Amino acid sequence: MKLGDDADEIDLDVTLEKYDVTKAFLMKLLTQFAAEANVLLPTIMAEGARDRLVLASGGVARDFLTIVNRSVQVARERLISGKFARGLKIGSEDVNVAAGQQGAYKEEDFNRDTGTEDRDRLISNFTEILQFCTMKTKANCILIEKDMTSPHVETINELVDLKFLHRAKFRVTVRDRTGRLYDAYMLDLNQYAGERARRDFEMVKFGGLTRMMRSARQA
Repeated sequence: MKLGDDADEIDLDVTLEKYDVTKAFLMKLLTQFAAEANVLLPTIMAEGARDRLVLASGGVARDFLTIVNRSVQVARERLISGKFARGLKIGSEDVNVAAGQQGAYKEEDFNRDTGTEDRDRLISNFTEILQFCTMKTKANCILIEKDMTSPHVETINELVDLKFLHRAKFRVTVRDRTGRLYDAYMLDLNQYAGERARRDFEMVKFGGLTRMMRSARQA
């Protein structure tokens, strides 16, 4: 079978750039799976968990469904152990735990798929970004100046492919930097899910993109 002649490729992966469209697509997908199991989604999942799932997946349908599955398991184990303080439905904290578990598998894939030299380079660059976000700016997004030529830009694209970073918004403008354009990237959720409570960490909300433009920091 030849792609393009005998069959068309359907890309199910969307991005966070068009957050509302991405959320609607992923939730429609999940709702259809729930219907097959005769389950009404609102009866088992809190609204906040839905947004957290979209962020955790970065818009990748496969990752979204995988984290949903892990979130169900996390919530079930929590309820079986008698921990009802976070409610009887799958909540955002359950998604955080599931995203952390998924992150461990991403690291295994990363170690398996990269050579020692590339691995050391990517880890070093990602550690710098992670420290910049969690220690300096305390926000989950960074801004990279558009059309900047630097080895770091290529590294950013590699980290996106590895799903350590996610593309969030293109052609971002900053009020006090007239004439300059930036691309916004978001850390993968498992890298910062616990930061908000411990370090007053700002999780940029994608429901209002203008707020994200004002809140995201420049790297």
